[in-house]
Amino acid sequence: MTKSILSLLVLAGLLHTASAAESFHWPGGAKAAVSLAYDDAAPSQLDHALPTLNKYGLRGTFYLTLSSPTVDKRLAEWRAAAAQGHELANHSLFHQCRRSQPEREWVEPHRNLDTTTAAQMRDQVALANTMLYAIDGRRERTFTAPCGDLLAAGVNYLPALHGDFVAIKASVADGPVQAMDALDPYRVPVFSPVNQTGAQLIALVKQAGERGTMIAFTFHGIGGDYLTNSSAAHEELVRYLAEHRDEYWIDTFLNIMRHVKANR
Repeated sequence: MTKSILSLLVLAGLLHTASAAESFHWPGGAKAAVSLAYDDAAPSQLDHALPTLNKYGLRGTFYLTLSSPTVDKRLAEWRAAAAQGHELANHSLFHQCRRSQPEREWVEPHRNLDTTTAAQMRDQVALANTMLYAIDGRRERTFTAPCGDLLAAGVNYLPALHGDFVAIKASVADGPVQAMDALDPYRVPVFSPVNQTGAQLIALVKQAGERGTMIAFTFHGIGGDYLTNSSAAHEELVRYLAEHRDEYWIDTFLNIMRHVKANR
């Protein structure tokens, strides 16, 4: 391939990316959308993440593993979070993951996705939706696949869930969504920070703004628990977003994906 042809192909790719960014518009003329989400119903999310979101007036999405003791023992707090405008979302009943994958010794044999059928997962996720409805009275949901695992006993169980959810997070990314025109609402990539500084998290938001796309953060522990980010780093990110509401649209993952699907 000659240099001139290669240059034309590169230019065409850049023009396509720019055209796609220009053709997709976020509410209020925002440069990008930002989803702040939290997996597993970890206690530190109620202790640290939720108060910070409320302090700065931002809405987050909490993916509840319904069997978590934190759901049982602190149910009133989750119900209050929903009443405050936060999204309670589906992260399955038992957080089943594939034990056969590296560093998965912690997966209990009776919760091994390798030995759970796709039909069983479909039933369990549907029951989790019913339990969430009993908590907040809402019907529309989003789902995050535990561990990002898609195969239940070797079969992709996500297609059977599409009709039950507005969107599904099911792949891992190292940053923002690359292009909105190529985004699959049922396989949205997420960035799961661990030990990130506030500056690093903010840099990812700015990258999303440069691309005109979105960044889907999925945190776990905030100032405690596991896969942790410090409370200070988390608050630095939230404060930055609150101070730049005119540049970025920060909302629940459900509301963001409603917009995405309505404007594709």
